[in-house]
Amino acid sequence: MKIVILPFLFIFSITSYTQVDDPSKISTSQKFDEILTYINQLYVDDVNKEELTDAAIVAMLEELDPHSSYITKEEVAEANSSINGSFVGIGVRYQMLKDTFIVVATIPGGPSEKLGIKAGDKIIKVDGVNVAGVGLSSGDVREKLMGELGTKVRVEINRKNNSKNLDFVIKRDHIPIFSVDASYMINESIGYIKLNSFSRTTSEEVQKALKDLKSKGMKHLIFDLQDNGGGLLDASQRLADEFLTDGKLVVYSEGRSQPRTDLNAYKKGLWENGSLILLTDEYTASASEILSGAIQDWDRGLIVGRRTYGKGLVQRPIDLTDGSQIRLTIARYFTPSGRFIQKPYDDLEAYRNDLSDRYDNGEFVNQDSIKIADSLLYHTLINKRPVYGGGGIMPDVFVPLDTTKINDLFGELNQKGFINSFILSYVENNRENLFSEHNDFQNFKNNFSPKDMLIDEFVGHVKIEDPDFTIDPTDLDEIKPYLKKRFKALLAQNIWGYNEFYQIYNDENEILLKAIDIINTNEYDKMNLAHE
Repeated sequence: MKIVILPFLFIFSITSYTQVDDPSKISTSQKFDEILTYINQLYVDDVNKEELTDAAIVAMLEELDPHSSYITKEEVAEANSSINGSFVGIGVRYQMLKDTFIVVATIPGGPSEKLGIKAGDKIIKVDGVNVAGVGLSSGDVREKLMGELGTKVRVEINRKNNSKNLDFVIKRDHIPIFSVDASYMINESIGYIKLNSFSRTTSEEVQKALKDLKSKGMKHLIFDLQDNGGGLLDASQRLADEFLTDGKLVVYSEGRSQPRTDLNAYKKGLWENGSLILLTDEYTASASEILSGAIQDWDRGLIVGRRTYGKGLVQRPIDLTDGSQIRLTIARYFTPSGRFIQKPYDDLEAYRNDLSDRYDNGEFVNQDSIKIADSLLYHTLINKRPVYGGGGIMPDVFVPLDTTKINDLFGELNQKGFINSFILSYVENNRENLFSEHNDFQNFKNNFSPKDMLIDEFVGHVKIEDPDFTIDPTDLDEIKPYLKKRFKALLAQNIWGYNEFYQIYNDENEILLKAIDIINTNEYDKMNLAHE
């Protein structure tokens, strides 16, 4: 048998275009326009030039570093909202339950609160269009409720025990996004502040919290930066200025086209002398690391927790003419001792997998698993303690991740949204009873104890939500105590707010508990940090 191999046939249609005498003189922009013209004129199918251009921009920025990024004009407002500390909307916190938009709380001083909208209200229609039970996502409904400042939106609300739905016309307004999630006294001398980001309003929010805690007798401050992904560079400077005396360097930055710029403390801060402990973990990044590095380098306080993320690059938002935006890395930042804490990013896949690799390598449970080159060794500026750069901020006191509390079952229950949907449903059905039995948060915190019956209700909820989901009784028994604590914290959040959530959730926060122990056992004073 004779086997005949037929070669693939490539068919080219060659069209002659104007040739350039010296191709080397063609600019990159001309080359891009040329390619886009060929695609638009000759490609086999219709093309969307905007989408192609966006894709090219994204690909180009990915060649630079992991943090230079492109934001479409449709996404700019939302992307900027956390930085600006506000957005335009109707002023409600909400969750979706069974395709229904439920108000969890109204924002104090916002337009919805002023009109009398309440927690538990269900939004049925927006501008006459049904939004309940029609398969819309929370993002779809949110988009309908947001709009231009000063414009109005009509909502129809179903309220429990009301025979008729209620109509509200809400005038959209600036709605604050708070970067301080919680601020309270742990005991008679230890104050606690939880910060979720660094925005334009962060300094004012922290100042307000500090004044309140000082008025209540605070002698020691625990400042929680766990899970804080950062934000504005100057916000970290202003916040560090609350803890450092005048003239001290907070951070400096340098780039190819950016000369060295020093950011210093420049005013009298509200907490320059009291004990200070910063809590960090593997999700503490960027501006949070600037603050942590400054506090550590000046021996102003202790860093307690786990090694931070390792982001030492500065991005500048640049608005493009069509309303889109790029966030371009323009400089590297360095801590006062000269540390560059950015982790290597020459291998992008390894960079993206860094946290999971840290977990697999045992770093989250054993400090000895962390390997840092001696060349990255620096020393603090007052007490000359050893500190390291090149991959995040190493804590002064390491706290391992407690993996005994959470098994795979808890992770699945949480990721699939069963826990949040159950609590939302439970509050919806028991709001009046909870208020009558616990007329304030302190009463609830001291006296409410989730029983096994609540766990049984939760299991029943999961079976209804997903009949195919299997809960192993042994795995459930392992996480029952932690599950009950999470239920209680989420109930407090849904009824009162985030401040109350953390007052319960933090009972299981091993990094915070270690910080409290350091203060109570006078370990802080032994480290000779109170030098200011």
